[in-house]
Amino acid sequence: MSATRLPGTPRLLRALNDRAALELLLEQGPLTRARIGELTGLSKVTASQLVERLEERGLVTRVGEQAGGRGPNAQLYAVRPGSAYVVGVDVGAERVVAACADITGAVLGRVEQSTRDTDDPVGVVHNAVVRAASSAGAELSSVRRIVLGTPGLVDPGTGDITFAFNLPRWHRGLLAALREDLHTPVVFENDVNLAAVAEAQSGAAQGTADFVLVWLDAGVGLAIMLGGRLHHGSSGAAGEIGYLPVPGVPIPRDVSKRAKPAFQQLAGADAVRAVAAEHGFAEAGAADAVRAAIAAGTAGGAMLDELARRLALGVASTCVVLDPPLVVLAGEVGRAGGAALAERVQHEVAAITLVRPRVVSTGLTEEPILRGALRTALDAVRDEVFGSTVG
Repeated sequence: MSATRLPGTPRLLRALNDRAALELLLEQGPLTRARIGELTGLSKVTASQLVERLEERGLVTRVGEQAGGRGPNAQLYAVRPGSAYVVGVDVGAERVVAACADITGAVLGRVEQSTRDTDDPVGVVHNAVVRAASSAGAELSSVRRIVLGTPGLVDPGTGDITFAFNLPRWHRGLLAALREDLHTPVVFENDVNLAAVAEAQSGAAQGTADFVLVWLDAGVGLAIMLGGRLHHGSSGAAGEIGYLPVPGVPIPRDVSKRAKPAFQQLAGADAVRAVAAEHGFAEAGAADAVRAAIAAGTAGGAMLDELARRLALGVASTCVVLDPPLVVLAGEVGRAGGAALAERVQHEVAAITLVRPRVVSTGLTEEPILRGALRTALDAVRDEVFGSTVG
């Protein structure tokens, strides 16, 4: 190491120690100075200096006392929740849901509103974000990042939306308009990618660095997690599995037109309802039809077998390229199918390919896109706020 870099070493160590302490407080809750020292391997003196430094910067606060043996009670410290806030937004074709969380991850406010009667996406997002922050008791100026989950393609280079099939009013230039309107960092991310983030955090993919998530809903989509990071592709189109050219259905030659792409025709919600109706399950919704088939026991097996064969074409095509150890079936249909559908897909994939990934149903029951948006925003803001502790 060159001599010119040595003076920065103590400063770097302080920053690393501060970050480690803050992460411990987030994971384990309130801790004493002595306990922070034990868990980080720091001396009592160094741990005390660390806590004082973080307290001065407004990142930790005293939240109580812990009774001990002889002497005064030890002070308990926790990350100060109000040191920063984030907002996550789930943008759908008919509604927008926004939630505001403090830096500890506690969700303090949530709102939803219809998008049917407006052609102003900036106004819709502005209103949702302001209402979410207000319901959380947070000033908009204290919101450090807003992450919006949206269907379609997000350009990895510019961060702007380049294509959203069912959101025709969302277009290039919208990101800049939102940032100017809200005076806050705004980030777009594909909605299925955010569902995978949530699945990795607290769902069926916890502890798995490499996996794919297949989203089965009105449309079909795919998120790819490699080494714990989302893979977007050069144009943001990685995971647009609906466009897989699969046998058994027509393959549109002009994707700019609104013809349904091949795998979407085979495995989207309309196709699920059609397969269900052929087997005597005429429920209005695709997920309802899958649940009805499962509830029917043996009588519903043929319908689930056919659906699994269709899904396996897309899953197998993905897995022979990426060879992931885990495939998660998510979305309304994936969740409704549960283990009964996942096991069938796993069997079918193993029957037609050399790879044998484990296929499971999602471990999340509520709002995975919104949860993924909040998690993505929190990760970025914690890096910013906790990383600024170098002093």
